[in-house]
Amino acid sequence: MAQNERLAELSAAGVAVWLDDLSRDRIRTGNLQTLIDEDCVVGVTTNPTIFAGAIHGSDSYNDQLHALAVRGVSVEEALRTITASDVRDACDVLAPVAARTGIDGRVSLEVAPGLAHDTDATAAEAAHLWWLVDRPNLFIKIPATEAGLPAISATIARGISVNVTLIFSLERYRAVMDAYMTGLEQRLAADPTAGLGGIESVASFFVSRVDTEIDKRLDALGADPSLKGRAAVANARLAYRAFEEVLASDRWRALEARGARPQRPLWASTGVKNPDYPDTLYVSELIAPGTVNTMPEKTLMAYADHGSPGTPVQKAYDEAAAVMKSVRDAGVDLDDVFRVLEEEGVQKFVDSWDELTESVRSELEANK
Repeated sequence: MAQNERLAELSAAGVAVWLDDLSRDRIRTGNLQTLIDEDCVVGVTTNPTIFAGAIHGSDSYNDQLHALAVRGVSVEEALRTITASDVRDACDVLAPVAARTGIDGRVSLEVAPGLAHDTDATAAEAAHLWWLVDRPNLFIKIPATEAGLPAISATIARGISVNVTLIFSLERYRAVMDAYMTGLEQRLAADPTAGLGGIESVASFFVSRVDTEIDKRLDALGADPSLKGRAAVANARLAYRAFEEVLASDRWRALEARGARPQRPLWASTGVKNPDYPDTLYVSELIAPGTVNTMPEKTLMAYADHGSPGTPVQKAYDEAAAVMKSVRDAGVDLDDVFRVLEEEGVQKFVDSWDELTESVRSELEANK
């Protein structure tokens, strides 16, 4: 099957195209395989909101829900069994991509968001989910909260691949990169013969939500409207510059010499929320080698239809720094923006997890 030319050009530029969605229907109907074959999709990300939408109203889960119901399993066990099953099957669909690329073909499964501020519980659940899915091309998703950082290191030290999620600020992103390298160093310290090959990580830097929050504050301040819709791309571009700085460091080079792979930046939350902005904004303007862009299908199809490359990230660092300075000079407290976004991000996933739990609970009752 012919691949979409626009998406193939993204891949040729070093951007890995991932789908920010998963459902049992996608797997069973062959839709996921079609996206891989025709639309250059080489990975999948999930979150509690995605699973809540997938399970609600779909008949594809009925047989498994009935089997779980008659066994009398707890809601929590049923939830993990169902989500792990979908992720395991998606890992199998993407296994040829993993074999071909060595770095992609990954599917993410998130630790329970209610553990976001509990280091030990997060690390323990990460290990359990890794065991439960039992696929080498799995990513365990861990939030980049302060408590999540040491859990990331501990998980990497165990040889478990990690997708670090809910990153909004450059300061926290640098801490995430440090946590990744610390985990690799801990693994080597525990066993100097331990290999670092096969351990992968991505750092999910959120994009559209940054514009949503900052635009709101710019409006409240009566600031220059030309600043709106520019901060999210600028913030992400500066994150890529920080990534390049780490790759050039002696610390990273020492790990790379032992077989370590770079922790790739992943652009998350790339669906445009403001209809006044181009619907491919967070794809076109964030093209850089060694990155991942995970897109909702709507954004994926929009870029496939009419997307075109914008200014390459590496040529826009000065402009990005100037944009962030202008936003700050306009009176926007960026530290508070990123604090609010992290808190809201965690809470949104907690709410979706609660919704998912209740949905599974009601389905179990209906399928007894």
